[in-house]
Amino acid sequence: MIYLDYSANTPINKEVLDSFYKVSLNYPGNPNSLHSLGVKSKQLIDASTKQISDILKIKPEEIIYTSDSSEANNLAIKGIAFKYQNRGKHIITTPYEHSSIYGPLNYLQTLGFEVDFVQMNEDGTVNIDNLKKLLRNDTILVTINSVNSEIGIKEPLEEIGKIIKENSKAFFHADITQAVGKIEIDLTNIDLASFTAHKFFGINGIGCLIKKDKIMLEPLIHGGKSTTIYRSGTPYLGLIVSMSKALRIAYENFDHKYNHVLELNKYLKEQLKKYKNVRINSIDTCIPHILNFSVIGVKPETLLHALEQDEIYISTKSACSSSNSFSKSVLELTKSMEQAKSSLRISLSYITTKEELDIFLSSFDKYYKQLVHENK
Repeated sequence: MIYLDYSANTPINKEVLDSFYKVSLNYPGNPNSLHSLGVKSKQLIDASTKQISDILKIKPEEIIYTSDSSEANNLAIKGIAFKYQNRGKHIITTPYEHSSIYGPLNYLQTLGFEVDFVQMNEDGTVNIDNLKKLLRNDTILVTINSVNSEIGIKEPLEEIGKIIKENSKAFFHADITQAVGKIEIDLTNIDLASFTAHKFFGINGIGCLIKKDKIMLEPLIHGGKSTTIYRSGTPYLGLIVSMSKALRIAYENFDHKYNHVLELNKYLKEQLKKYKNVRINSIDTCIPHILNFSVIGVKPETLLHALEQDEIYISTKSACSSSNSFSKSVLELTKSMEQAKSSLRISLSYITTKEELDIFLSSFDKYYKQLVHENK
């Protein structure tokens, strides 16, 4: 099996799974219980939270555990909107966000909130001048992802955060799901940030919202003691400990892992460029972990399922074949509907090998010749 869809999900690291298993067996106490078993569980959560905060250079009390990034994004957006709507109902975002950003924003629009989309530069990054113009006295939130999940465009979050703070009283939320464990992140100028463990070889079902001091949120889930007043429910002891372990491992030998992925990306890009009908959509502003490309004239799901016959797994915008199925992110960047309708995504990790890419390329060559010939 050749797995090349790491931006969608990663296999669980064995050390992480072992950690979850041992904690789940040996620490049965509810972390909120007052007896000694509960206290031991609480101490373990506190130690894990401290480790996460140290790695990300934030305070332990700024961490809110959630079930995943989608919940964290909803909590950040709705939580700010409902708590600070007396200040205004204006929100700014980009055309390159995840559906878990657009979902709550669309919902808020039905309640009278106004959403503006900032203009983007040709390289997919935020147009700073336009952002300044959009910021108003009643702007309460700006939400911009760190890395686009389809193409891999990396936004200059530090610069964006400074602009927001210098020109408004708005809060700045960043979905950093595709960045954690892959690139260095500076959260200094970010008020809220979302991520999830299953993107860096952790277990599905645990995520996090970072919320800086003195920022208030209206909770999505009320009732019951937890690790924070902003998200009620029994703390996920085993999952929290396992996420802490996964995060620590992700940042070990960090430069070596990044450079390995960078070399794989360069090699893959060079090989794919040899094909006449291939268009590389990912550009220089993209992280190397994501390579988006289009095969002109071939439906992406057709090629995806062809590769699947050889147990090679990549991703596409849509799993179904419909005439209006296209990647909005690719269209926004390339301005080509042809490329948007035929885009595919390969996502790499530090455990990907060049040998795996050679197997993929061999299989790709076979199906490319077959499918392009059929569509002549």
